[in-house]
This record gives sequence, C-alpha cells and structure tokens, in this order.
Amino acid sequence: MNDTLFSQMPSMEGMRTQLAFRTRGDKFIWGIVVILALISVLVVYSATGSLAYKMYKGNNEVYLFKQLAFMLVGLVLIYFLHRVNYTIYSRVAWVLFLTAIPLLIYTFFFGAKINDGSRWIKLPIINMTVQTSDYARLALFMYISRVLSRKQEIIKDFKKGFLPVIVPVVIICGLIAPANLSTALLTGATSLLLMFIGRVSIKHILLAIGVAAIPVGLLISVAILTHNNKKDDADIAHAPAAKEERYAGLGRVGTWVKRVQDFVYAKNEDVPYQVQQSKIAIANGGILVGLGPGNSRQRNFLPHCYSDFIYAIIIEEYGLLGGAFIMFIYLAFLFRGIRLFRRCPYAFGAFLALGLSFTLIIQALANMAVAVNIVPVTGVTLPLVSMGGSSFLFTCASIGIILSVARNVEVMEGKIEPESILGKAEVSSQPVAEGAGITGNNVYKAQTAAL
Repeated sequence: MNDTLFSQMPSMEGMRTQLAFRTRGDKFIWGIVVILALISVLVVYSATGSLAYKMYKGNNEVYLFKQLAFMLVGLVLIYFLHRVNYTIYSRVAWVLFLTAIPLLIYTFFFGAKINDGSRWIKLPIINMTVQTSDYARLALFMYISRVLSRKQEIIKDFKKGFLPVIVPVVIICGLIAPANLSTALLTGATSLLLMFIGRVSIKHILLAIGVAAIPVGLLISVAILTHNNKKDDADIAHAPAAKEERYAGLGRVGTWVKRVQDFVYAKNEDVPYQVQQSKIAIANGGILVGLGPGNSRQRNFLPHCYSDFIYAIIIEEYGLLGGAFIMFIYLAFLFRGIRLFRRCPYAFGAFLALGLSFTLIIQALANMAVAVNIVPVTGVTLPLVSMGGSSFLFTCASIGIILSVARNVEVMEGKIEPESILGKAEVSSQPVAEGAGITGNNVYKAQTAAL
C-alpha cells in the first residue's frame, strides 16, 4: 500500500503560496471582487427570498443557488482571462467590434421586446438571454483603446486622429440608444473621458459633447413643453392611467419623456411606484446598522429589488454606513485602476484598464444615484452585486481583462517570472524606444509586435 508521509503533504503556507502564484495581478482588485461577491450572495438571497417562495412553492433558495452558479462561472472567467497576455486583446479588438455591430442590429429587429425596447437575444443551445449592449460596450472599449494607443502621434488631427476614435463610439451608442438610452449615454460619457485621457484635442471633445447634447436637449425640452400641471392633476384625480396612455404610442421616446417629467415634476402620489418604495426602503435603514441581514421589508413591494434597486435594499438592511461602504469599495476599485494606468508602460494596456474601470464605476454610481433619486430611473445594474445574468458575466470579463493588464505589469516590473506568462521564447530584455510607450520602460518584444 502506497501512502504519503505527513511531512510531505502540502502545508497551508504552501497552498497559500501556490494560490497567490496562480492569481497574480492586483491583490486589492482580487480582494474587492471577493468582497462584492460575498455581499452579492447575502443581498440577492435576502431580496429574492420571498419571490422565490411564491414562484417555486416554498423553495426560497432557488435564486441563491442561481447566484452562486453565476458567481462560480464569473470567477472562473476572471481567472482564465487574467492569465491571458493582454496584448492578445489588442489583436482581437477589431473582430469583437465588427461582430458587435450586427449583433446590435439583430437585437433591435428580432430581440426580445420588453417595455417597448429590444435589448436581449436568446442563445439557442443554452437557452440563456444575453444583453448585447454589454458585449458591445466591452468590444468598444477594447477597440478605442487600441486606436488611441496606435494614433498618439496624430491624435490631435481631426481626420486622422479624432474621427477614427469617435466614429466607433457613435455607431455603438447609436445602435444601443433606441432600446437603452441610459446605457448609451453612460457609454458615450465614458468614451469621451477615455479620449480626454488619451490626449484627444479638447475642442474635438467639446464638439462631440455639443452634438450629443442636441437630442438630449430636445428630449428634455419636449418633456418640459408637454407637461401641464393642471392637466396632470386632473388626470391623476379622475384617471391615473391617462398619463401612461398619453405616451403609449411613442415607444421608448414616450418612456424617456415620462421619466424626465416624473423626475422633475412628480410629487406625492404622482411619484413613480419604484421611487416611492425605494425611498421607503432607505428610510427604514436609518443611519447606522439598518434592519439587519435578511430583514428587508420593502423587498416584497419594490420591483427589481434584486437588480436595478438592489442598493436601496443594501441601505435598508445595513444602514447608510453599509451604503457608504459599498461606495467606498467601488471608489477603491477606481483608485486601483488609475494606479494601474500609471504603472503600465504601454498605452494600450493603460487605456484598456482605465476604460474598463471607468465604465464599471460609472455604472455603479448611476445605479446608486437612481436608488437615492438623484437621477431619473434607468435600467443599469450594480456591478458584481445585482443578481447574475449576462451583465454579471460581462462585468467579470472586464475585471479579468483588467487583472490581465495588472499581471503583465508585474512581469515587466520583475515581480513575476516572465516564463509564467509569456514563455521563455517570447522574453526579451532589450529596451524599447522612449516614444513607444507611456513611460519608456523595458518591456517585451512580444508586446511590441502585438501593439
């Protein structure tokens, strides 16, 4: 009988060393991912317990196990993507971007329609719905990071520098907007912020903002001009559904107009039901400890409390301090992304890490702003916290790519053996010309060729 000596068994210290070796990259970002994942399990289970009990005849753990499954898949996705040399993402960026365009067009015409908007397509084999705008956003930021990094010498030129960057943004945002205006606006804002960091001319960025402000201004103007206080009061008193029916034939435009009007003019019982219940949940939470884990009251009344309004449930159960802690976690993630941008010697990796960090943080801030009624109601989720779906997986993919950049930065700084990522044949200690990257540090030929 073959047996192993106890002294030859791997110690806990050895296991920790092996785990640390295989999960290289920014340890703070890894820690943030784990913290948000644990919070997601607790809050999603609490928010969906009653719903699962009603839908599945007393089995209130259904959504918990579903969230755990998504989390496991997401962590595996992060692990494998962070092991990839980030220069490969530069090579495939244009392919992903070109495939995103027909996917968005197909979704617009043939996708599942919910609330007059078509955002999802159903995958035939696994029978899972995917929000194609999430894939398009990821592809877009990979592509414009590649373009910005390659055109730094002519980035101030309108035709050769600005147009190749702004045109992809206009295409993707224009295809997303008809079904999901809020996501299109957030994507456009993040892209312009990345362009600013990428040294695009300020006057060109202001021009893009001015053009984008025209349809937004028209929408707000229509909302203001078509609002009539006396008529709305009469509608509410005699027929509460009249206001909804007034915009029923306008599709998503009517929805946008109504949301702006509700945000600006709605008072008392005219406030949208979701906003009312969200405010009640926040009031229940108080300042310090809240009602405690699993003790939410408004989960039975607040629609989409497990996705769009999950931040209100967090405040209700953990108080304003719990809500502030969540905000602090996302700001810490942004800080690590900015730090990674400053450490990365190559423009593509720096832009990619910062662009993906920006889009996740801006999405998180938008979700929290909706929950506390700072901005009109949108349909964005809280990254890594809201109940799993395609948005959750694409968020994990973005984090995996950010960690891939961090992992390669550690290789360049000599904190990891280069063979662990690139292989011995690809390693080169020859210096790169000073103008090739952001800092001019010594890097690898493999990355030079890819970029």
